[in-house]
Amino acid sequence: MPHGPGRPRPPWLSPAVFRTEALAGLVVGLALIPEAISFSVIAGVDPKVGLFAACTMAMVIAFVGGRPAMISAATGAVALVVAPVVRQHGLGYLIATVILAGVFQIVLGVLGVAKLMRFVPRGVMVGFVNALGILLFTAQIPNLRDVPWPVYPLVVGGLALMLLFPKLTKAVPAPLVAIVILTSITVAAGIAVPTVGDKGTLPSSLPVPGIPDVPLTVHTLTVIAPYAFAMALVGIMESMMTAKLVDDLTDTPSDKTREAVGQGIANIVTGIFGGMGGCGMIGQTMINVKNGARTRLSTFLAGFFLLVLCIVLGPVVSRIPMAALVAVMVLVSVGTFDWHSIKPATVTRMPVGETGVMVVTVIVVVATGNLSIGVVVGSLTAMAVFARRVARLTAVTSVTDPDGAQVVYAVTGQLFFASANDLVTRFDYANDPDKVVIDLTGTHVWDASSVAALDAIETRYAQRGKTVEIIGLNDASARLHDRLTGELAGSH
Repeated sequence: MPHGPGRPRPPWLSPAVFRTEALAGLVVGLALIPEAISFSVIAGVDPKVGLFAACTMAMVIAFVGGRPAMISAATGAVALVVAPVVRQHGLGYLIATVILAGVFQIVLGVLGVAKLMRFVPRGVMVGFVNALGILLFTAQIPNLRDVPWPVYPLVVGGLALMLLFPKLTKAVPAPLVAIVILTSITVAAGIAVPTVGDKGTLPSSLPVPGIPDVPLTVHTLTVIAPYAFAMALVGIMESMMTAKLVDDLTDTPSDKTREAVGQGIANIVTGIFGGMGGCGMIGQTMINVKNGARTRLSTFLAGFFLLVLCIVLGPVVSRIPMAALVAVMVLVSVGTFDWHSIKPATVTRMPVGETGVMVVTVIVVVATGNLSIGVVVGSLTAMAVFARRVARLTAVTSVTDPDGAQVVYAVTGQLFFASANDLVTRFDYANDPDKVVIDLTGTHVWDASSVAALDAIETRYAQRGKTVEIIGLNDASARLHDRLTGELAGSH
């Protein structure tokens, strides 16, 4: 069909872009295999449940997601949430949970929950990225423990190849070259090292759509709903953080609401095809973007190649040494970590609170292994730091008339719950003249706590037979004050 002026030609139709997208998708497809199998083990299901989830999530989100070049597949965070369902109730309940989680994500997306991401501060984002780099690195350690000695030179060789090969050409992704060369060496020389096949059996047939085998009762709903809601929140949070990271890396915007709804649709489809569900994957997305991918084609091809690799080339893929994939993920982890954020020059220039928020986020994520918990704790810490900082900026100065008939108190800064409580102590109730003027021209009244504080000040002066006049309120502050003053008795 011809592309008229209203229909721009898709960028991936260009041969150069198509090659870049296809090769990046192939590398991601290969890197998804051991991860999907590992997450299946965490969730307590057959490896093909994780692999099918990775295929369907990637292929569906390529069409319905809001962030081009982002990879969604089975993830560790989702596996941790749904593991108890499999353990206690079996696979049927897991599939039902995934489908219900998808429905919740669509509802949350339509309600605009994605817009809340703008309240995640920079310190939390940096902490999130650094923690992710650490988690990606530590996740490779089990693959380096109690293994034959050839694994170590293979990993070092893989890293060297990926660092040096781009100096020759960037036409082919270095990780793909490393995987092919290391596999060829181990197979040709008959070197016995752990391979992808040792992680689990790859599926040999396509997934078949179906309805989860669970009783359609209120009891089933009460069993799966809490897990489904937790999975929906974790999935949206991790996907939004990934999308924001790609926005920053590529300097392009994304539609966060569409992404949240898209995650829901992808999870419903994944559940129908018997997958364990998933969300945005930061590690794989980083591989994709760092290999030059920028369109939806790479996301679709990652899922498509994964399916082909498992079903058609299963025996070949099974022989890829884990050392090659460990090298890829180690390089990704080093590239993910924001090294600039821990330079002495950066740390000394940054406000202590900002650095503290980053450190708290990193510690919580690494300690729990859960990116979502770290983001929530980090954001709450940032709010507390912000509230404390803003509360300190409220100043009260007084000027008494020369004749001593009245005193004018000028309040500057922001009045809200954190600063309002301290405000009551800043007045000289006993020694002030009978007429007190409080000038609020330089402030804004944000909440009921501030109105209650102003009422408490008036009450203390009234008890001493003195009158208070409040002046200088801006329109919004005046409306709030008029609506609540005198109605908050017992607040102090």
